[in-house]
Amino acid sequence: MTFEEYVGSRGPALMRLARLLTGDEHRAEDLTQDVLTRAYVHWRRIARVDRPDVYVRRMLVNANNSWWRRRSNRELATADFAERPQHGDLGGETADRDAMWRLILGLPDRQRAVLVLRYYEDLDDATIAQILGCSPVTVRTHAMRALNNLRERHGVPATNGSRP
Repeated sequence: MTFEEYVGSRGPALMRLARLLTGDEHRAEDLTQDVLTRAYVHWRRIARVDRPDVYVRRMLVNANNSWWRRRSNRELATADFAERPQHGDLGGETADRDAMWRLILGLPDRQRAVLVLRYYEDLDDATIAQILGCSPVTVRTHAMRALNNLRERHGVPATNGSRP
């Protein structure tokens, strides 16, 4: 598969993954562009890998984590948004989804990455472990902690290790 074919078929999914990891459409575009630029330079080597999509997704997750480590990219988080949607404006489902995404964006990077890769990218634990460079057990632990954190912050009693 050529680089152009790969980007044509997987580009939208990579952009969606970046958007879910960052929570910001503009930063997701920059992140995806940076990762694809680096992938293009090394595409011959990446294309020979057994699963190039796993490799590029890992590049995307690592690039997102690296962005947060740079001192120049620190943003001041705030609980109030200038244009916060009202429940009456958008409908209950959209407002609930927006509130849930705010909770998800408050999770630690690894936990958020596990939830995004598992529930939005529909990947299994072994593939997520490859992308994040950890064991499948660690993936399950991050998922359990993230879901318990979300349940607690959403007012639902936490469970002890059961997968939803």
